[in-house]
Amino acid sequence: MADGSPPPGGRRSIPAGERGATAIADRVVAKIAAQAAREAIPDALEGGAPPRATVTVHHDAAHVRIVLELDYPSDIGGQCGAVRRRVAERVKALAGMEVPEVAVLVERLHSVHSRGAAHGRIR
Repeated sequence: MADGSPPPGGRRSIPAGERGATAIADRVVAKIAAQAAREAIPDALEGGAPPRATVTVHHDAAHVRIVLELDYPSDIGGQCGAVRRRVAERVKALAGMEVPEVAVLVERLHSVHSRGAAHGRIR
């Protein structure tokens, strides 16, 4: 109200700048990004390491780096593009952050033959 008294109901509106802030830790955003990468390529490499993510947050923008393993042969470019899109979408939806950059590093390629050798001999 104009005289400073609270409105009917007893609650006064507090300006957004005076309410406080919510901070989301980089490691939380990294967990969101790693899960999103798993969702983007669910059938990629059953026995391999799960995707890992590192994140740097600066002014509500998350710069993400994903490290993953893929099967070979496969559409590596297509899978990396799917990871970039899914990570950007999920971080925006769950953390409310823009994602101007998602760097995807393919650390290892696994062929059907190398996976078979790891599990014993195939006849």
